[in-house]
Amino acid sequence: MPLPTEMRFVDLPSFGEPEVMTIVTGPVPGPRAGEILVKVEAAGINRPDVQQRKGAYPPPKDASPILGLEIAGEVVAVAEGVDEFKIGDKVCALANGGGYAQYCAVPAGQALPWPRGYDAVKAAAVPETFFTVWANLFQMAVLTEGESVLIHGGSSGIGTTAIQLAKAFGASAIFATAGSKEKCEACEKLGATRGIDYRTEDFAAVVKTETGGKGVDVVLDMIGASYLEKNLESLAKDGCLSIIAFLGGNVAEKVNLTPVMVKRLTVTGSTMRPRTAEEKRAIRDDLVAQVWPLLEEGTIAPVIHAVLPFEDIVEAHRLMETSSHIGKIVVTLG
Repeated sequence: MPLPTEMRFVDLPSFGEPEVMTIVTGPVPGPRAGEILVKVEAAGINRPDVQQRKGAYPPPKDASPILGLEIAGEVVAVAEGVDEFKIGDKVCALANGGGYAQYCAVPAGQALPWPRGYDAVKAAAVPETFFTVWANLFQMAVLTEGESVLIHGGSSGIGTTAIQLAKAFGASAIFATAGSKEKCEACEKLGATRGIDYRTEDFAAVVKTETGGKGVDVVLDMIGASYLEKNLESLAKDGCLSIIAFLGGNVAEKVNLTPVMVKRLTVTGSTMRPRTAEEKRAIRDDLVAQVWPLLEEGTIAPVIHAVLPFEDIVEAHRLMETSSHIGKIVVTLG
């Protein structure tokens, strides 16, 4: 059956609140060399989507301007230079953009087969968070077996993924901050040693007490400036702070940097979208080799808070911005 020439997608005619998004009809994208075209069955909702909607996270020049960074569906076209996928394959993928649509073109090196036993919803809840956590927590911060970690935003998609991966790969202690008793309990059920309610507790003081004054080996942080000083305080000697977002601002003033020198700390960070295709392929290959078996045997799994129809994309973004969710928000396309 020939492909349609038009599709439904989420248009962003202007930046602003969720209501600026509308579903319209436009041309189906053609895959470029090295890409596959996926008929999207489900798409994940992520914080970077919200930031792009607000005008704070522009897509790369060669990326689709359509929102959406993770998808799951069926391969319906394969471009020149692709030999790892074929038409009919079920894949999930980290897209450079274009995921809020019925069809999305993605580089083949950023696509993965659905974990065995997964459906579109579960598969769509994997790519963005697993790529991000693997790259920042394991490749850059080099969390290894027997080390301890503090994970901020423990009940988010990133946080629930990081907790499970840290446990699966042998972290000795996992601390996770979250904004309520319920969320802290959810973190502990996933494998956190101690959930820390940041609304009522000082996370740096808790970490100090729980580690006997030593601190943790790694901090995975999505808050940024407002947590910087306490993050440095929470790290053990030769520890690493890995920053992946700035929900608490990107400019820190009057921060005591003495711990960086005294404790020989490393401060690093990254964002996924500007990474090269080769860098993303390397992360993908690591995930297939080391993480996919854990997904397939059920040792770890994406935590899904809500599944909404594509037509409720505005409501999906509203839910994301309430920060009331635990885990991922996914929309489905009929």
